[in-house]
Amino acid sequence: MSNSFRTLSKTLIRSFSTKSSHHNHHQKTHKYLDPNSFLGSWKTPNDPKEAEKKIALLRRDYAKQVKNVRKEYIHEMELLRLEKLRKEEARKEAIRVANEERKRLKAEAAKVRAQERMVAEEEFRQTLLKERAEKLENWRMKRTLHENKKKEAKDLVRRRSSLWIEEQELESKIFSAIVF
Repeated sequence: MSNSFRTLSKTLIRSFSTKSSHHNHHQKTHKYLDPNSFLGSWKTPNDPKEAEKKIALLRRDYAKQVKNVRKEYIHEMELLRLEKLRKEEARKEAIRVANEERKRLKAEAAKVRAQERMVAEEEFRQTLLKERAEKLENWRMKRTLHENKKKEAKDLVRRRSSLWIEEQELESKIFSAIVF
């Protein structure tokens, strides 16, 4: 008893749920055919041969109607298949176009990055060249300054060597020369 109650309650809960399944949706939206003219059309004849003829006619008409319904169904299914195929092709085409666009944008971004990298490398090269030139210039200036100081020192030594130094001042001059 409790098992049947559970299945009944589950069925009721499913039927009252707000989320309708495909089956329920189909039942609600299905368009039924008009009632068939064969139903209730049989009137019993007195002659059995006439009854057989009537049954044969009814069967033949019914078979024709079933054949027509099947043809319509096959045609509808083919249209649905073609529509589905068309949608799938459109989806694939949209994906392909999106992929191509993404690849194109990616390639453009790579080109831009490459150009920026080249500009940065060129700026770095120019900065290095400028720094090297400045260092070279600085080195040359220091060398010329050093050479000038040497010349001045030599000139000073030549001028002073030509002067006579008295012996009393000689010690103080030697001492001052050693200190410097």
